Amino acid sequence: MQITIIGAGVAGLVVARALRDRGADLRIIERGEGAAPGPQGCSWWAGGMLAPFCEGESAEEPVVRLGQEAAAWWEAATGCVTRAGSLVVSPARDHADLRRFSQRTSGSEPVDAAQIAALEPDLEGRFSKGLYFPSEAHLDPRAALQTLRTRLDEGGVVFEAREADPAQESEHAITIDCRGLSARPTLEGLRGVKGEMLVLRCPDVALTRPIRLLHPRIPLYIVPRGDGLYMLGATMIEAGAGKHPSARALLELLSGAYALNPAFGEAEVLEIGVDARPAFADNLPRISRKGRLISVNGLYRHGFLLAPAVARMVAGMIYDETIPEVLHEDRAERRTA
Repeated sequence: MQITIIGAGVAGLVVARALRDRGADLRIIERGEGAAPGPQGCSWWAGGMLAPFCEGESAEEPVVRLGQEAAAWWEAATGCVTRAGSLVVSPARDHADLRRFSQRTSGSEPVDAAQIAALEPDLEGRFSKGLYFPSEAHLDPRAALQTLRTRLDEGGVVFEAREADPAQESEHAITIDCRGLSARPTLEGLRGVKGEMLVLRCPDVALTRPIRLLHPRIPLYIVPRGDGLYMLGATMIEAGAGKHPSARALLELLSGAYALNPAFGEAEVLEIGVDARPAFADNLPRISRKGRLISVNGLYRHGFLLAPAVARMVAGMIYDETIPEVLHEDRAERRTA
């Protein structure tokens, strides 16, 4: 079966992998030279946390359930996964936030100061209580995207670097539109949610798993990338759609890193990133279909977490004629496959 995918971000590449595994004859069209992963796509700026249980604190139930597929999928597809769990901490004054986080999530173990120090020696003496989610994982999004693209290329998938009109492409083959916010003119209700993040180099701190710091103003996360590199971002910023980072967000992010460990005060800021994540009002992904044109969009900040489940649904819809759980047609209610 011949299929065209437009967009080579996390959604497009993961859908391509799922369809290639079913025997599809694929080509992927992406703007930009070589269609290679890069800073032009919001996937480039993802944190890479495969943390469905932590996400349950604010996300809808499908995110927790479907997200549990992600770590095994990425491990098999790229080998880039680190399974070290997630650690959630808070200053003593914000322990009420920690209790609330525990009540809204599942899969965690309470940890005290000694257990936190055993998990992360460089946090010794800084936090008296926390939550450990042992089954969660993380990856380096940039390495994962490049590995996935390389393996698709080696597996015979054709990449084309050019502009594409989904409607025109669907006249010749099944076409899957994975363009993210570029599809906004044709998808009612699609909006951009601003994300701001930093890449730091701090060889004086050695963390081995994602750390979430609960804070009343700006809950944040820090994810180790190896060799003293860290991705620092916020879990709840939904600021205006400006193209540049706000001074407030940068100050809050850096203050949060310093609260984790004062050595971050000496960190080098290697990159400052701003992206716009495609999302619908319910912050859940949608698959829609009109003839031979299929749209996959609205992954919000759960791209790496939910893309494997969404790709499975797309492959099932095409090859098995199943109805995706996140199908969206004519404002129909979601139906379970």
